[in-house]
Amino acid sequence: MRLKDKVALITGGARGIGRSIAMVFAREGADIVVADVNLELASKTAAEIEGLGRKALALELDVTDFAKVEDGVNKILDKLGKVDILVNNAGITKDNLLLRMSQAEWDAVINVNLKGTFNCIKAVSRPMVKQRSGRIISIASIIGLMGNWGQANYAASKAGIIALTKTVAKELASRNINANSVAPGFIQTDMTAKLPEEVKRKMMEAIPMAKLGTPEDVANVCLFLASDESSYVTGQTITVDGGMVMA
Repeated sequence: MRLKDKVALITGGARGIGRSIAMVFAREGADIVVADVNLELASKTAAEIEGLGRKALALELDVTDFAKVEDGVNKILDKLGKVDILVNNAGITKDNLLLRMSQAEWDAVINVNLKGTFNCIKAVSRPMVKQRSGRIISIASIIGLMGNWGQANYAASKAGIIALTKTVAKELASRNINANSVAPGFIQTDMTAKLPEEVKRKMMEAIPMAKLGTPEDVANVCLFLASDESSYVTGQTITVDGGMVMA
């Protein structure tokens, strides 16, 4: 088991990519904190993880509020004793053309995606520095690398996560803490399943591998970054996109 007895905090861990990361980590021996704004769903995912024989803690968490994030991390330390791995997966979209985008749409996405990532990293940094080890993995997006029509707020937030990750990697490297980001492309989720067939066809034309990725594709890359196998990897952004972005 690559993560035996590690403790992983996964934000937005109740469903989708976050849930897949939680389950993959648990199968590899980690105890999991499922942090999400939806406590009911987080509790269901935590129960599934306990069914795999691992400890699990469901945590209601608003990542935009640093005081609540810090309090949540303290609860984890009290109950599980440490935080070895942080996965910043919580994120939202509020798409609109730049000329039509409201201040509220801009602020909401930046607050959850970018500020939320900052808040979580800041909250776990102190205990990780104290234990002189840690893995920080932040879910970015290929949109943060290439931009996208109607997603100025989302693109800015994800590009910000990539830049933040590089800075964190430099600041914490001397304490044996690695920080990396993962940039998914088009992944099979509830959202993509509802897209019109014409939209799906155009998506496929842009993907050299001509297929959507799965949440497990993203989770497996996160597993590598969380494990000792990536001990000399930090400050990197790994795309999981079927070849869409090759820069």
